[in-house]
Amino acid sequence: MEITQDHNRRVWDERARHGLLHTRTARDDEFADPLKAINGRGWIDGGLEDKRVLCLAGGGGLQAPLYAAAGAKVTVVDISPAMLEQDKRVARERGLELQTIAASMDDLPMLADASFDLVTQPVSTCYVPSLAKVYDGIARVLRVGGQYLSQHKQPLNLQAAPTPFPNGYAVTEGYYATGPVPPLHGEFEHREKGALEFVHRWEELVGGLCRAGFVIEDVAEPRHGDPAAEPGTFRHRSQYIPPYVAIKARRVATPVLGQAAAAGIVMP
Repeated sequence: MEITQDHNRRVWDERARHGLLHTRTARDDEFADPLKAINGRGWIDGGLEDKRVLCLAGGGGLQAPLYAAAGAKVTVVDISPAMLEQDKRVARERGLELQTIAASMDDLPMLADASFDLVTQPVSTCYVPSLAKVYDGIARVLRVGGQYLSQHKQPLNLQAAPTPFPNGYAVTEGYYATGPVPPLHGEFEHREKGALEFVHRWEELVGGLCRAGFVIEDVAEPRHGDPAAEPGTFRHRSQYIPPYVAIKARRVATPVLGQAAAAGIVMP
């Protein structure tokens, strides 16, 4: 596990230093209406004034500064010091306050129980082998009734070849593999060059949330496909393989499976 963390830390530090994809900071037009910029789906309850927000694995100067500009008290946790430096720089430039912590998303002992009203997480769970550890940690630090808004890479996105074969995009990686999928050495928009990534099954993505004490309130699949795009490009591939899924969840007092058992419902 530590080897994976060190490897992905170096990958993201390098991406941040070179300004590669998914490392951009928030723009002036986004700061003009920060709540609108971060709440495109309308999933955030009410406003953010004085809410305690954890941006988990969300360094880079994009999400955390916008949440702070919208009035939230923000803590951002990220494994990459270089990505966190971008948060610090943007916060200084905009006169914002936020706390940065260099740590892995699945190891949060420095955060107190029930200390956040909202946890937001961009696409990142693919970089750790155990999704259950991530969900359990979030459940611990999020108050009952708090929201967890997240995005994940869909399993098929990591299983399928990056470029098409003559008959389409072939599934080349197993669904039940326990180790990371082979890293890609080219630059592809759906993968980060050299990073170690893990396929998380739907059972883990959705069922794992329920088992950790969340109720799922909504699910969205961002549209990135374009049938007219050049074959082999991200837009063309996304027409056949949806790359991401967004999940709106809420922390409840008792895990959903526990509620079912208490009601005498037999789970298969």
